[in-house]
Amino acid sequence: MMMFNYSNELVEKNGIFFSEKKTGVSYPQEGNEDLFEIEEKSFWFNHRNNCILETVKKNNGKQELFDVGGGNGFVSKKLQENQIPTVLIEPGLTGCINAQKRGINNIICATLEDAQFYKNSISSIGLFDVIEHVEDDVFFLKSIHEKLMEDGLVYITVPAYKNLWSSDDIHAGHYRRYSLKELEKKLNLAEFKIVYSTYFFTVLPIPIFLFRTIPYWLGLNKKKKGVENHENDHKKKSGLISNLLNKVWENELTKIRKEKTMSFGGSCLVVARKINK
Repeated sequence: MMMFNYSNELVEKNGIFFSEKKTGVSYPQEGNEDLFEIEEKSFWFNHRNNCILETVKKNNGKQELFDVGGGNGFVSKKLQENQIPTVLIEPGLTGCINAQKRGINNIICATLEDAQFYKNSISSIGLFDVIEHVEDDVFFLKSIHEKLMEDGLVYITVPAYKNLWSSDDIHAGHYRRYSLKELEKKLNLAEFKIVYSTYFFTVLPIPIFLFRTIPYWLGLNKKKKGVENHENDHKKKSGLISNLLNKVWENELTKIRKEKTMSFGGSCLVVARKINK
């Protein structure tokens, strides 16, 4: 894929494209390395990948998707394996190197702003657990609108419900959690029309509230979790619990394939189309 079709500010080195400008982001420096040890075995990352894939297949066809803030390329790999042309945009060098190890074909080490993509040049953009890391999310969504082609699509996942806020959000560099209504309103302000929206991870709000939010309210668990703690949170369950969860995940995927809306969950999933001025 020729990057000069999208920007003239990128320089290729060892198979990765770089921008000269380096803007900071609200994300832990060691975040990508920590997650690289977890993603493959994580029920959360794998189910989120499956939900994302269903929405992209439904709406995107074989158009290119730019996975902005895509970390170690875990989503990009899933899309690429399913013949969806994908470009990973990740400002962290560690994430880009990890994505290269995973076999991602197209990698840009930059923020969306620093890459300086041409206006109206990109057919679709994915923001998978990204905009909660952006202080001015409406301004950011407007910049996404500017880069998208006519009728371009944006795919978004974000953590749900401000009442589930905990120290995990703080350590992850989040500015907020969302309701679907709030996210849809902000997309409308940025001149997007909602194509499909739903909650997912329907069983997670209660355990998040009990084991993260309440301890946060009580002033417990202030220290950042280590990799082992994250592995325990994300590892796939076994036995009866595993069977029950697998049924829940499959039920959610079935609803997403049919574009049915789930009214409750630990994450939001939205597909929106650019409204042309």
